[in-house]
Amino acid sequence: MMQWFPSLSGTARGPTEEAKKAALEQVVEGLALLDDAFVKCSKGKAFFGGDRIGYLDIALGCFLGWVRVTEKMSHLKLLDESKTPHLVKWADSFCADAFVKDVMPETDKLAEFAKALMAKFKAPPPS
Repeated sequence: MMQWFPSLSGTARGPTEEAKKAALEQVVEGLALLDDAFVKCSKGKAFFGGDRIGYLDIALGCFLGWVRVTEKMSHLKLLDESKTPHLVKWADSFCADAFVKDVMPETDKLAEFAKALMAKFKAPPPS
């Protein structure tokens, strides 16, 4: 996870198109590994630890808003049913959970925030 989020960020903030493409490849590889890990950990249940949301679900669930923003801004599908079917189902279950659905940020609002952050990082430093 420690290397995965910088790669997710790099899909938008990479200095070159090649860097953005390399970051995207790392994100896709990481999601495939997470899909495999989910199958092993969940043992057929809805969440990583079983029937209820646990620590690993929360740790990964914190990134779902940013994954959706990245998908929206890049016009790519990162959580793809053909490549990561278990993560897609997990993400749907996670976001639909009563404890999560009211606190998960709206993709459009988070995308606007991301655009503002990117503009701030691209702006020249104050004099």
